[in-house]
Amino acid sequence: MSLPKWNTAPGLQNSKSHEWRVPLSELNWSEDEVQRITAVLRSGWWTSGPEVDALERAFESRMGVRHAIAVANGTAALHLAFVALGIAAGDEVITPSLTFVAAANTILHTGAVPRFADVHSLEIPLVSAETIEKAITPKTRCICPMHYGGYACDMDAIADVARRHGLWIVEDAAHSPGATWNGKQCGCWGDIGCFSFFGNKNLTCAEGGLLVTDNEDLAKKLRLLRSHGMDSLTWHRFQGHSFSYDVSLPGFNYRMDDLRAALLHVQLQSLDHWNRLRRERVRWYREILGADENWAVPFANYGGDPACHLMTVVLGENVSRMEVMRFMRDQGIQTSIHYPPIHQFSFYRGLARDGHALENTEALGRRILTVPLFPSMTYEQVSAVCEVLRDAVKGGK
Repeated sequence: MSLPKWNTAPGLQNSKSHEWRVPLSELNWSEDEVQRITAVLRSGWWTSGPEVDALERAFESRMGVRHAIAVANGTAALHLAFVALGIAAGDEVITPSLTFVAAANTILHTGAVPRFADVHSLEIPLVSAETIEKAITPKTRCICPMHYGGYACDMDAIADVARRHGLWIVEDAAHSPGATWNGKQCGCWGDIGCFSFFGNKNLTCAEGGLLVTDNEDLAKKLRLLRSHGMDSLTWHRFQGHSFSYDVSLPGFNYRMDDLRAALLHVQLQSLDHWNRLRRERVRWYREILGADENWAVPFANYGGDPACHLMTVVLGENVSRMEVMRFMRDQGIQTSIHYPPIHQFSFYRGLARDGHALENTEALGRRILTVPLFPSMTYEQVSAVCEVLRDAVKGGK
């Protein structure tokens, strides 16, 4: 079978990987990013400064929040959120096991313990109010829902659970910039929302993160914590606004630099367009794959407005995922698994479970498969992935 050559929309660049005929994701950018980065390089100020300030104002305006705080990466955002909320030894934080390990790791680094909630179903692989409530114990202090794949959790119901039990909410919105639930953007439902701008995200600056909150006290604490607890940054002193600084908290060096902030600011202007392109390609996948006993595409009846970060299929129980992945690799199609369940990793095995069932998570951990998705993906590429998947499933049973 002959797979399509690259076809990129005018003015839109991608990394044109030569290792895969259809890679899992591609970096999308234009000359605007190059010009903005060049301007920062020539400015003589590369560390945290005016570009970070401008990025934060842009996020505040776009999301309608009072405070946006840019940080080094999404893991730093999660860590700062838990520290700012006072999560500590003896506490539990409810989070999904079907996610990247960053949230669980950062919870542990506060001294608290992650308590894993199951996802709603194989069709909707998101934690729900019901699965969260089952995981609540007297030690629970916080809920950390994750908007898997760019699809928002039912935040109305989750917020109601949090109110009734007096719990904080930290939203893991790493997959969902621009996604909404009932017209409200992901990241704005909780006490703190956390974003990641890693290289495969809908918005990227290679590495970066950001927190949003409407809470003035939390915002002040987060800003102190991201830069060693100092009340004055180097940029402020360079501008002559202060001559020294005080340290009121034992903070971290979690700052974002101006180079990445400038890149991200340009990317932010294309977010809605790129998310629309992602949604269109997911529609292509659904139309071509159709209904089949050997796979299902999650979120078929989803009610929110997704960011479509991931394109996943759930393989039939009798299909060997490993054989499918090998076959697709040999045909030049990159695939992945999002995610191996955290509670099955050697370090986390059995941690904070206490017999709590995670049946849907474990089923997805065995059967879920991520296939390529990116804004510049052509219809021919989507068709090729679907054709190879069909052939792979035939050989993987």
